[in-house]
Amino acid sequence: MAEPAPSRQLSVIARRVAAAAVSVALAGGAVACGPKDSSAAGGVEDAPKKGGTLTILNSDPQTDFDPARLYTSGGGKVPTLVFRTLTTRNRENGAAGTKVVPDLATDTGRPGKNATVWTYTLKDGLKFEDGSPITSADIKYGIERSFAAELSGGAPYLRDWLVGGDTYEGPYKDKSKDGLKSIETPDDKTLVFHLKKPEGEFPLLATQTQFAPVPRKKDNGTKYEEHPVSSGPYKVVKNTGDGEHVVLTRNENWSEKTDKERHAYPDTIEVKSGLDSAVINQRLSTGSGADAAAITTDTNLGPAELAQIGNDKELQKRVGTGHFGYTNYLAFNPKVKPFDNPKVRQAIAYAVNRQSVVNAAGGSSLAEPATTFLPNQKSFGYTPADPFPAGRTGNPGKAKELLKQAGYKNGLSITLTHSTAKNFATSPDVATAVQEALKKAGIAVKLAGLEDNDYKDKVHSIKDEPGLFIGGWGADWPSGGPFLAPIFDGRQIVKDAYNFNHAQLDDPAVNHEIDEINKLTDLTAAAGRWGALDKKIGEKALSVPLFHPVYKRLFGKDVKNIVISDWDGVLDPSQVAVK
Repeated sequence: MAEPAPSRQLSVIARRVAAAAVSVALAGGAVACGPKDSSAAGGVEDAPKKGGTLTILNSDPQTDFDPARLYTSGGGKVPTLVFRTLTTRNRENGAAGTKVVPDLATDTGRPGKNATVWTYTLKDGLKFEDGSPITSADIKYGIERSFAAELSGGAPYLRDWLVGGDTYEGPYKDKSKDGLKSIETPDDKTLVFHLKKPEGEFPLLATQTQFAPVPRKKDNGTKYEEHPVSSGPYKVVKNTGDGEHVVLTRNENWSEKTDKERHAYPDTIEVKSGLDSAVINQRLSTGSGADAAAITTDTNLGPAELAQIGNDKELQKRVGTGHFGYTNYLAFNPKVKPFDNPKVRQAIAYAVNRQSVVNAAGGSSLAEPATTFLPNQKSFGYTPADPFPAGRTGNPGKAKELLKQAGYKNGLSITLTHSTAKNFATSPDVATAVQEALKKAGIAVKLAGLEDNDYKDKVHSIKDEPGLFIGGWGADWPSGGPFLAPIFDGRQIVKDAYNFNHAQLDDPAVNHEIDEINKLTDLTAAAGRWGALDKKIGEKALSVPLFHPVYKRLFGKDVKNIVISDWDGVLDPSQVAVK
């Protein structure tokens, strides 16, 4: 999963939750985004032009600048300026940005044998930064090195999906000429992938940086991140402080003729990270010197800052709104009493006051109430549903009735585990809002706040998982597949490492439907099936969806061509121009 925008998981399996993908500040819901051009209305004068320096001010350093080690699709925003992949996301505002499009390949992939075989052909004229041609062997090698233990951290899908991927240890240990045999390169422009089972969403997976080409002769293992060889519009000329200060300049061997998605307007892009979020927002607001041509890809505005901006019409014009497929929810472990009783779980679902939860998460500008596990975006297959309708403020009367039926006519006492991290989800405040709502239904809630790492270790452990905790999940790409499968597929229950199937649900009917949907290469048809499955699972009361976060982010007064897609809800630096 992609965990909320700034928070990364601790292990490779854990990265399924990784929204690390981004950060807790990256989570989302519906469809509102920044203007395509932040300057005044149209005309040649307003057309984006090449030149200048773009500054990116971020909280989290761009660590692990190696395509093998980056987790999220595209590895966040900055790496996609350097690494091209077989496919990529459509660089458009809102819902249009959730579509997958060709990048290095001529199309998004050609399925065969019931979506167990995928074939790609590379475009003509592709080159690395040194002018050497990019071949299918370079992409195959880039994927193979992501299996090396020394370069762990990337998404686990290739290991799970490719034939032989579960035992392959990477090219540093494998001295054979064939490498990973499930990836064939019959010529310099063709790749054929052989999968263990049907995967209709393989074109979406192919957006991840593990599909970036790496020239074998330039690979120096763990040091590769210091100067990765560029296939994109920019190359790395400086990387200090483990990603705290990164400088990118033009890759003169990149051609826009082969890349319709990235524009590469600035001459130079300077990334400065490890900054306090309040400092970032203050610098963007003031816009002095180089900060006038600055953006952020990981720092949200908070309620107080939004209130201040509300009184400044000029600043209001420089706020972009983004949505990333993410849901914050209450997670039940039915193995723990009294949550083994469905009526108790239903009672809690009725008792929750979503309005107070939204207020605790920053208000309606920063959070949208959720009644489905899937985010409310079409690409996920969102189907409006509310199996336990209690309105925005809850229904304590209905909750008390269900508790009585469950044998708790005098109420009950439970514990709610949460993280103490002051992240975008504001876990302590949300926990308190839940506590107060359940009290009205006769449910006494004891709050158990844990330091973030301890919290993750506990809630993702089969052995130690509490009966009720606040959870969150974000998708590795905009589809119901990487949202529902890791959480509700019984075959993905992990007993000896990070487990994300909190309910430990192993329902043959659910597992079968997941397999059937995965056979579909028509992503629109698949989305409808994911939505129907979400509704079916929701009726089991295994979780209580609370809210979908919304991103509000400032950008500098001297930048234009602002694009924020619903793929990840973040301003796209590949589209930005400097005035």
